[in-house]
Amino acid sequence: MLTTIKFFSISLIIITLTACSSSGSKTDHSSRYSMRHDSAPLRPPTQLEMQNAVVTAVTKSASAGRPYTVRGKGYTPMLDETGYSEEGIASWYGRKFHGYHTSNGEVYDMFAMTAAHKTLPLPSFVKVTNTSNGKSVIVRVNDRGPFHDDRLIDLSYSAAYKLGYYRQGTARVKIEAITMADSTLRLSYIQVAAGSTLKNIEALAYTLRQQYALPTSIVEKDNIYRLRLGPIKDAEQAQQVLDKLKQNQFQNAFLLYSQ
Repeated sequence: MLTTIKFFSISLIIITLTACSSSGSKTDHSSRYSMRHDSAPLRPPTQLEMQNAVVTAVTKSASAGRPYTVRGKGYTPMLDETGYSEEGIASWYGRKFHGYHTSNGEVYDMFAMTAAHKTLPLPSFVKVTNTSNGKSVIVRVNDRGPFHDDRLIDLSYSAAYKLGYYRQGTARVKIEAITMADSTLRLSYIQVAAGSTLKNIEALAYTLRQQYALPTSIVEKDNIYRLRLGPIKDAEQAQQVLDKLKQNQFQNAFLLYSQ
């Protein structure tokens, strides 16, 4: 009986120590994820998934704004992102983290336009430009990382795909914070067409981007996909583009002034 009690006590101590060692560290998340190494998804993102994040008024996360330490290094988040701009190396993260909670409590979606940054307020919005090819995206920053000294920002797979560096893994980028005051400059959009077949709308979007050298976006509501051309900052240019569209096959196209 005494031997049994001793064995049970020792086993309980071992189990307790094992649990502490696996969950007590803030920097060791090896047991949190089902995958050991990160990887790309099994399909490319759709045109709809690569649309820029829409800048909106947000409430900053108080908990994500507190100073924190990772791997022995301390970080103090910014109180305000206004005017922030920096160049550095961007990486991306994918399947390993897909479906898990981000640092401000949202759920990470590798096909959404989001990003991780070590000190920007959560959430916030930034424009990220690949300096090697000029491609840019607007993403919602809702996570912390990447915790490597040589990296500035970690983008979702869709954002990295749109910037053209998903194969290389990293790229040099410029990031610029965008606030609601900045986003008011995006004035005009043109709704060109609507339909229930996404592939057809995506094909038309590609044609219009090539023809008018303007970005496109697709908005889905009630299983109808609405194709918009823009933003167009100059109202006169927007009217000229609308007139050309109407002269062709898009007689039902019309102007919008917000997205």
